[in-house]
Amino acid sequence: MIKLRLKRFGKKKEASFRIVACNSTSRRDGRPLQELGFYNPRTKETRLDTEALRTRLTQGAQPTDVVRTLLEKGGLLEKIQRPSIAIGKAKLEKEKLSKVKAEEAESDSKEAES
Repeated sequence: MIKLRLKRFGKKKEASFRIVACNSTSRRDGRPLQELGFYNPRTKETRLDTEALRTRLTQGAQPTDVVRTLLEKGGLLEKIQRPSIAIGKAKLEKEKLSKVKAEEAESDSKEAES
């Protein structure tokens, strides 16, 4: 399976990344099949080879989460709602509601005792 992911390069503590297509079993900094772009997180500079990225995506390459967000910002992919994030938010809301209900029940029982 081909993955679209970031390959780290640059100085220590001043990392920049290349967006590359590589085999999913290869190392992070191993030899890529193709270099498709550049991303500098310090300056937020992003360069994308749009035609090459489109061909890799049509071939079935799967982008990692970070590369997916970069492609969404670049307009190559449509933004999607990630289910894990939505489920996490829903769980937090349920927990908050259950805590509020538990506190109300405690206060009601204390008032009934008095």
